[in-house]
Amino acid sequence: MNKKTIVILGGGVGGIVAANELQRTLSAPHAITLVEKNADHSFAPSFLWLMTGQREPEMITSPLRRLVRRGVRVLQAEVTGIDTGANQVKITSETLSYDYLVIALGAELAPEMIPGLAQASHSFYTFEGTQKLREALSEFKEGTIAVVVSAMPYKCPGAPHEAAMLIADFFRKRGLQHRVRVHLYTPEPQPMPVAGPQLGEAVKHMLTSKGIDFSPLHKLTSVNSQNRTLSFDGKEPVSYDMLIAIPPHRGPRIVREAGLTNEGGWIPVDRSTLKTKNDNVFAIGDITAISIPGRWKPDVPMMLPKAGVFAHLQAEVVARRIADEIRGIIPTAEFCGPGYCMLEAGEDLAGFAFGDFFAEPSPRLELRNIGRVWHLGKVLFEQWWLSPFGMKRSLLRFAIKAGGKIFKVPVAV
Repeated sequence: MNKKTIVILGGGVGGIVAANELQRTLSAPHAITLVEKNADHSFAPSFLWLMTGQREPEMITSPLRRLVRRGVRVLQAEVTGIDTGANQVKITSETLSYDYLVIALGAELAPEMIPGLAQASHSFYTFEGTQKLREALSEFKEGTIAVVVSAMPYKCPGAPHEAAMLIADFFRKRGLQHRVRVHLYTPEPQPMPVAGPQLGEAVKHMLTSKGIDFSPLHKLTSVNSQNRTLSFDGKEPVSYDMLIAIPPHRGPRIVREAGLTNEGGWIPVDRSTLKTKNDNVFAIGDITAISIPGRWKPDVPMMLPKAGVFAHLQAEVVARRIADEIRGIIPTAEFCGPGYCMLEAGEDLAGFAFGDFFAEPSPRLELRNIGRVWHLGKVLFEQWWLSPFGMKRSLLRFAIKAGGKIFKVPVAV
């Protein structure tokens, strides 16, 4: 069997899962290289807990090398160029040749796309930004906190709602619930529109039950940091005392320059195989553009949300397909659109949304009642994910039936 080289760009959820699954499946002499610019991996789903002081920074980070199987070559470097014609990737230290390429570089944050936003806002979408926000929240005593979804699309559709509820809970615990007002603004017509009106109403009820104001159909156009006002398209300006923003997202420059993206700057892929227009190049996770049934506006088609659960499941599919091709087996693994989200609500409670995102004529999702078991499930998954690879045992996948299909949901054991 000829030696094959697989290069994986990005050491987030998708990149780590793809590398580990390929190393588990393939034996020598095949080579697997994972390229990531950061030496340490930060577990993004826990940023919200870091924000409210429920986690310390060292509790949600780990050296990347500890999370990856022995035998995977890990290079700490930045990608500077992709040449799909020559099957090469340029990084800061060398040029890598590949037989298969997996792009898992995620989405870039671009607050500068909205005038005034970068200078005026906090964010929980980066590790460093979350630590600064944590300090700001601890010093805040009175006023209006505006949580603003500044543009579409963005990572983790439930995160803004979780953040608003956890912030409200944070000030309730300090006895400041009557002095601090939390207001959530979004350009979307409802919470998590891809999930449908019923689940959207359920999330809206969760917000209002926490005393959170919710304003849909508010498209942010600019921020005035001097007088602390937000301007929205076709709306009256509103005042704030602290601004927490979900900044605009875009595809990384390097893939745009490589000619791999669509007009929106994301990489279109076959939704079942995750192949790009190049047969030996795959893309997974937040960097992809995958259309799904339905529309959330008459002229705006639905797209698969950007979330870690999809990166995880897509990585498994891609790894199995590459491994089968190398071993001379016809690949059969396909991504079928299952997804789920544990929606933190504060007070160690969470809801659980799950379903089929490829269902016709529109995605079918369900929301389980808020309870401690879903919060515990998220805690267990966090601990499993951050444990050294050698200490990880397995994932127990329990089955939930929704819309006539069975979904296997991973929980650490």
